[in-house]
Amino acid sequence: MYDINTYPVFDTFLGNEVTGPLAEKGVKLEQASTVTTDWVTWKKRHPEMTVQVEKLALGHDPDFRNGRDANGPIFPIGNADPRLPVHEDVVGVVPASGKPIAFQRSRALVALNRGETIVFENVRQELATGGLKAVDTDGSDIGSHEAFWFAWSQFHSETELRDG
Repeated sequence: MYDINTYPVFDTFLGNEVTGPLAEKGVKLEQASTVTTDWVTWKKRHPEMTVQVEKLALGHDPDFRNGRDANGPIFPIGNADPRLPVHEDVVGVVPASGKPIAFQRSRALVALNRGETIVFENVRQELATGGLKAVDTDGSDIGSHEAFWFAWSQFHSETELRDG
């Protein structure tokens, strides 16, 4: 991720500037929640939204990655944490305690759709426009990051893994 005005490059997992004028100043971005959903669900909730190329929107092609990662990540990833398959989707968060937590997305979706509650420490998972996000116990968004397990676990090797 980068700023189109000053061109610094930011690490999207930790929020640190990797290159650019703010790197020396220790600027760190706050985590904004990301939610993965399909276009049909999103469009129903947000009918005013458009995409630049609608035929490429998630939900139109069930294999939106076009098989690109079918045989594993397309770049070197180092030592993979064996607790989950590398391409397992997780919703990760770093709560107030500072100890990273990752929730296995597939299991959490099933549990929440059955009406179960998923809470660990002060973090609660909730359904959000066809996907998931983490909120504080009072319902405040606390900035969750949906990612492949290999990526989240590389940046947060001490992650507590929750399966729902």
